[in-house]
Amino acid sequence: MNIVEIKKLTFKYPQQEAYNFNNFDLKIKKGEWLAIIGHNGSGKSTLVRLIDGLLAPESGEITVSGIKLTPETVWDVRSKIGMVFQNPDNQFVGANVEDDVAFGLENAAIPRDEMLKRVKEALNRVGMWKFADHEPVRLSGGQKQRVALAGIIALKPEIVILDEATSMLDPEGRRAVLEIIRELNQHEHLTVISITHDIDEASKAQRVVVLDDGKIVQDDVPAEIFAHGSRLIKLGLEPPFSEKLKKELVEQGIKVPDEYLTKEGMVDWLWQLFSKQ
Repeated sequence: MNIVEIKKLTFKYPQQEAYNFNNFDLKIKKGEWLAIIGHNGSGKSTLVRLIDGLLAPESGEITVSGIKLTPETVWDVRSKIGMVFQNPDNQFVGANVEDDVAFGLENAAIPRDEMLKRVKEALNRVGMWKFADHEPVRLSGGQKQRVALAGIIALKPEIVILDEATSMLDPEGRRAVLEIIRELNQHEHLTVISITHDIDEASKAQRVVVLDDGKIVQDDVPAEIFAHGSRLIKLGLEPPFSEKLKKELVEQGIKVPDEYLTKEGMVDWLWQLFSKQ
């Protein structure tokens, strides 16, 4: 079942002559983790803003969870989607963490008893319940993003969109947020759409779409996409660390596996290689 269907989408910003998308098609399966990557200006963030109804297409059709997106249905569509942006500070409205997570539930008119239950469950889910009475501004970047994610989890959307949501985090904060997303995707069957410049982050998805000036140039599993580092470089993207490491090893005269390996896979392969010597 497709939870998002985009058909013949055409869009451009008012100040532009060139179209960002022209007869663009895309389908996203329910429960899928899709990463969308591409160089700056390729259309990644514009695409998710169209899906969420923050931008209106010139023509074409967008359907989310069986609802055709129109000016009349935009709020119904948005109720199915949770957006986590790059800078969590722009999303905070509450005086403390608990109030901030409760804000969206209050707007959705969730009964108070149910709201309190959801807030605690969501904060526990992201490991932030002990910070419930803290001011969001005093949290670390990773903690802020986990609180922003808790606000989305509490609303129980069908889709979570991460718009460069980990780009401002340190490696530890990035790992923590992505682990939460992985659990939600695998155990709650939450559909995840991840917009990212981080190739290692994209490699955790089940499917990767590569955009280039509003066109899909590749659509495949991560292993197939990232096994060709030179192609990514031509598209203005950084190859994964594991592929760069393999290139260095080849230059040292070491035969490396042909298939794509994650960083963890490379560690295992190197351990086996040198343990035999």
